[in-house]
Amino acid sequence: MAGQLIQVNTATVTVATPSVTLTGIDSDDVYMFTISGAKCSENDRYGYLRVTEGGTENSSANYDKANKTLRAATTFANDSGTNATFWDRISSLEGEFLTSGVTSNAIMYLYNMNSTTEYAFMTHEGVTYDTTYGVIGAQGGGVFTSSGTARDGVKFFWNSGNVTAGTFTLYRVV
Repeated sequence: MAGQLIQVNTATVTVATPSVTLTGIDSDDVYMFTISGAKCSENDRYGYLRVTEGGTENSSANYDKANKTLRAATTFANDSGTNATFWDRISSLEGEFLTSGVTSNAIMYLYNMNSTTEYAFMTHEGVTYDTTYGVIGAQGGGVFTSSGTARDGVKFFWNSGNVTAGTFTLYRVV
């Protein structure tokens, strides 16, 4: 049956850790990476994502992205960039969320990850609640502009601080 999700890997964070890495991508299928209830040890943080090759993150300057941030209580924002060492604003926790118990959630679809001849790319959407701006939604996408090696997973981390909570899951879409 088309459209099924097969869980490939999952991690639930209950103790502070610098990052979460999930591997297991081994086919040309589309993969979905989800973030549920993510928290950070610091206020005002953005979630970053890197691809892994052979289980090791690739931090080369091959990440291009474009995002739209929709904020309920203020103007929208556009963000784009090329040749970064990660995809950013995958998820966000803005404002003084540490005292409010706010968490961040996101869904990403990963394409061409197992290919050695095609660029990998992703689309994402996330939502959180900001103590200043209210509900914030972020949508966007990115391209990993390097080929030659199959990507086998993803690494999530905040731009500063530790991941202190959340469930991170990688699915294969069949």
